[in-house]
Amino acid sequence: MKKIHAIFNTILPVKSLASAILVFTLLYLVLPGLRASAAQPTSRAAELQSPSSTPVATAAPTLAPAPVCDASRSVQVNGTAVINVTPDRALIQLGVQSNGSTPGAVELVNSTAMQAVINAVRLLGVETKDIATDVYIIEPVYENYDSMYIKGYRINNMIAITVRDISKTSPLIAAALQAGANQVVNVNLYTSQLRKYRDQARELAMQAASEKAQALAKAAGAETGCILTISENTWSAYNGWFYGTGSGSTQNLMTQNVMQNSAPPSGASAGSAEEPISLGQISVRAEINASFGLK
Repeated sequence: MKKIHAIFNTILPVKSLASAILVFTLLYLVLPGLRASAAQPTSRAAELQSPSSTPVATAAPTLAPAPVCDASRSVQVNGTAVINVTPDRALIQLGVQSNGSTPGAVELVNSTAMQAVINAVRLLGVETKDIATDVYIIEPVYENYDSMYIKGYRINNMIAITVRDISKTSPLIAAALQAGANQVVNVNLYTSQLRKYRDQARELAMQAASEKAQALAKAAGAETGCILTISENTWSAYNGWFYGTGSGSTQNLMTQNVMQNSAPPSGASAGSAEEPISLGQISVRAEINASFGLK
């Protein structure tokens, strides 16, 4: 500080522009804090003016307007497609009904007979996963309707068997009956390619409805436009052997659709006069209702 004071005392008497410039230069060099404080706001200002901090506005994409469907004038039609296909699967429901004087006695008789039936079915190549208990009921047997006296007990034990080699349907039923089964409740024939045939049926049913709508519109001097509504109704019809009301294992089969005539699968038998089960063909029906706007 003494040096700075001496410099001021030497230079101040000089009344010239060069002396003033020299004084400010010395102050700038000796006091670095002034330099740092002067640079800080400059850097902040540069940061605020940086182009990267300025948001860039982007234009939203322009969407094409959706086509307008005139519903004031329309035609309502339905379309149906029915196709027959040779089944490649069978679901057999058979069982053993047993009677006994006590619950324990009847259960022993029934379980022994049912195990013999399952063993006979297994010998024909049916896997354990394809054999499932479908119904098991044990109930008292009364002397008569007016009496509450129980004279014995009855068991109804039914199994559902999925047959993947459909040519074994008749031999399997015969083997089960010979082993001790005394009930054949249902034999349902179906196709393992349900999704394929159902989709084809829907496509043809929709094509039929569209052609019908075009024909009706043309007869009225108009043209069909866009589709206003579509609804579907489906049901199954089995041309094979079917008996009974159906239980838990067979209800899902009643919703099948089938389409298109098909040759029997490789290695499968179409049935003969000597066999109790004739495979024939099963039918799947797809039906849709649709309405079209008129131009």
